[in-house]
Amino acid sequence: MAPLQKTFPLTADVQIPAVGLGTYLIAPDQTAEAVRTAISIGYRHVDTASVYQNEEAVGAGMHAGLRDAGLRREDMFVTTKLWPGAREFGEEIKSYEETIAECDASLTRLGLKDVDLYLIHSPHAGAGRLDQWRAMLEIKRSGKARSVGVSNFSRKHLEEIEAAGLTMPDVNQIELHPWSQKPDLIAYMRERNITPIAYSSLAPLSTWRIEPGQDSAKTDAMREPDAVFQTMAAKYGVSEAQLLLRWGIQNGYAVLPKSLNPERMRQNLDLDGFRIDDADMATIRDMDRGDGLAWSIGDPAHVA
Repeated sequence: MAPLQKTFPLTADVQIPAVGLGTYLIAPDQTAEAVRTAISIGYRHVDTASVYQNEEAVGAGMHAGLRDAGLRREDMFVTTKLWPGAREFGEEIKSYEETIAECDASLTRLGLKDVDLYLIHSPHAGAGRLDQWRAMLEIKRSGKARSVGVSNFSRKHLEEIEAAGLTMPDVNQIELHPWSQKPDLIAYMRERNITPIAYSSLAPLSTWRIEPGQDSAKTDAMREPDAVFQTMAAKYGVSEAQLLLRWGIQNGYAVLPKSLNPERMRQNLDLDGFRIDDADMATIRDMDRGDGLAWSIGDPAHVA
């Protein structure tokens, strides 16, 4: 197989690589080398966020990796995210002005003049969501971000933007994998040209934890190996991780696998030599188990 070079359109002028490096829960002292290694392997997208507390390391690793490879800034797609504030965590909600200031702070930490994609990380802002979204549109207008979007937004949150008569997000980054397929939300987004980006693509294989020290969100049944994935992966001569990532890409989702292991990084990018057939895609479609493990968009705490 070969590294996947496919991209998906976000706007008329912006294309996102189908596979990016996720950096959630990568410690800052490991992040720079991980990003640098990923670029040497062929990754051209890195995803971070202010709340990950590793933007500086992502920037350092990216600049080093681009120099090593003789590439330019425009050869790399960079995503970062605004943490909106959450009163349930004792935080103040960021205002319009603070949203723009937070973007500036992220750019400084990354060592960049602009990013390719800037997202509101969650809908925690409640009544402040629309002001934050207006600020995001100004960030795009000013050229600090080539595209803007949201993450973990439900249909209700997107309808709120639509009802206000504002330009809709370019992107909604959400948990998507065979156990959490969100068909109704995806259909609504497709109708409005909101591109889905998938995170937690490998959740069926992992002991996914919401934060360090917290118990896994998985039930006991979800902890057991799934013979369907094992059988399909063997059929195509790939790993289960490659199967799950390919499933996302065939559905039109950019994916964001995370690894510190160079060989696994390479495998996660090597998705161009096989295609899941229609019968197996139909089998996986019947495996949907609901809202998700990492983030429940149907949880009342997240939809106020």
